[in-house]
This record gives sequence, structure tokens and C-alpha cells, in this order.
Amino acid sequence: MKKTLLILCIAVAVPAISLAQDRIYRCGNEYTNNATQAKERGCKMVEGGNVTVIQGSRPAGGGSGGGGGASGSSSSASSASPPGAPKVSNNDQKARDSDARAILEAELRKAETKHAELVKEYNGGAPERNALDLRNPQRYMERTAELKAAIGRSESDIAGIKRELSRLPAN
Repeated sequence: MKKTLLILCIAVAVPAISLAQDRIYRCGNEYTNNATQAKERGCKMVEGGNVTVIQGSRPAGGGSGGGGGASGSSSSASSASPPGAPKVSNNDQKARDSDARAILEAELRKAETKHAELVKEYNGGAPERNALDLRNPQRYMERTAELKAAIGRSESDIAGIKRELSRLPAN
């Protein structure tokens, strides 16, 4: 009786499983369950697990996904503001750019001051030993390594700020 019930359950479950998950084909970055379309396009069947595909939304800019390349309209479309964005007058934009430049220049001065202090403390790889360093030589090596890493980070910060300044229009 148990064997018959088990066989009956398996017989009912197998078709239900195959109906729940059709064959899925991968065509490059697209997926389809249409076998004739997949055969025409030379797609490969996906095996070994369920596939969940969520349809993405297309950009509002409208262009077809042909490849982009060297068309002149793609550069003008990327620099244009999105539809519905508030319009800013030239004077307002110049004021914003000027404020951004002043903020970045202040950040640059602050970063350069911090960098100079770190370089001075690092002392070419031989920072001055303090009381803790005299009792614990390992602590001195760790502090030296921390200073070297901090100098590297501050150099990266300075380079990043200079990059941002170079992107702003000249006054």
C-alpha cells in the first residue's frame, strides 16, 4: 500500500515539475523560453537550476541599444539634463561653480597641511620614538607602518581633489 502511494505521488509530481519550469535558452545577455526563436538565433539551453529573469527598464533618453559608437548625438544626449530638471541661469551656474571651487581649494589646503604634518612626523621612515615605543619596539614598527599608510592615503586625497578642481570650469 505504501509503495503504491509513493509511486502515485511521484507520477503526479514529475509532470507538475516539468510544467512549472519550461526550458530556458540563453542568447547572449538575453533569455527566452521560446524554442523556435532560440533555435533561429543559435541560443544555448540553460541547465542546472531555476532561472529568474526580471525585465529591466529602458532609459528615458530613447535611443536604441544598437551599440553607441561614434554617433554625434550620444555625446550631446549624455551632457543634457534629464527632462523635468530645473533650469539654472548662467549666472547661478557660475556662482555654483565658484562656490565648488572655493570649497575644493579649502579642502586641498587642509589636505596638504595634514600631509605635511604626516611627512614631518614620519621623518623619512624613522619617526621620533615616544615613551610607549621605547618600552614596546613592536608598537614603534606598527606606528611607522601606520604613518606610511596615512601618507599614501593623503597623497591619494590630494590627487583626487586636484582632479576634481581640474574638472571645474576656469573662473
